[in-house]
Amino acid sequence: MTGALRQGMSTYDTQSSTLPRVQGGALYPEPLLDPSNPNQGALPAYWVGPRHLAGDDGRLYDVVADTLAGLGWTSLMIGRGRQEPNEAPEDRQVLRSTVLHISPDTLRWAQWVLPDEPFHLGDLPVAWQVSARSDASSPLADWSAYFTRDVPGEVVGDFLLALDACGQPGAMSAGPEAVLDAVTAHGWLRDADQPHAAAMHPTFTSRLGLGEVPPPIQDSDPRALTAEAKSSAVMGWQAWAELGVGASYLWAASFSARVPHSLVAAFASSLSSTAPVLRRVLPESTRDRLLRAPAS
Repeated sequence: MTGALRQGMSTYDTQSSTLPRVQGGALYPEPLLDPSNPNQGALPAYWVGPRHLAGDDGRLYDVVADTLAGLGWTSLMIGRGRQEPNEAPEDRQVLRSTVLHISPDTLRWAQWVLPDEPFHLGDLPVAWQVSARSDASSPLADWSAYFTRDVPGEVVGDFLLALDACGQPGAMSAGPEAVLDAVTAHGWLRDADQPHAAAMHPTFTSRLGLGEVPPPIQDSDPRALTAEAKSSAVMGWQAWAELGVGASYLWAASFSARVPHSLVAAFASSLSSTAPVLRRVLPESTRDRLLRAPAS
């Protein structure tokens, strides 16, 4: 298995590292269910594992949004549209819309960016971008984390629960060993070549590593994407799943350099957990690799 997430990024808008300007105040009008499974509620439910192969059940937005609602985060819809010259504002065409969730202290936010032509991790479009800042008066995020579709919603939710519970979202309260300890406690193996920087599932289908992140995975000031900054490697955590070396990624997650290791450890602990997760929609690519039991 390769030691780093293969780069497959499209052009990145550096302004995505700022708190978006809200253009609309309504909650997202309807749940974002998988359109290929319109009757998910009527499908049989299973407890399945391992969770890193369980997919997102076609409910990645809903699961994460429910978690944030339970934490008291504010949910807002952001519309992006086109307005022709001399056109009345009410006649503007709404081309895309995303959903922004903001914590009560406004130091953390999560944005569902999938409908907004996001950039890619390993050729997969990013679905959720989570950001935090230490100063509420600054529009710039101190750090950001990115999750594609099919990252289990439970895992993103546990990351957000840890983020909500921490006092200062930028404080480094643990070292990188905390991340590796979180997965090895659940049976993952340290990489023999990088025992202090990487670990993998015993079936080699999922990997977590600390290494150089692609340029779009940035911290703070977008001016960091300068020639001077590019001259030195920026290290951050990345995780992904694939069924074989060189195979297409099932999902990917990437954390910019200043994401606290304690928060990545919360993600890692949830990802590697041996507890089963409830699913109605089983990923076609991993269906035969999942252990499952009827939920009722």
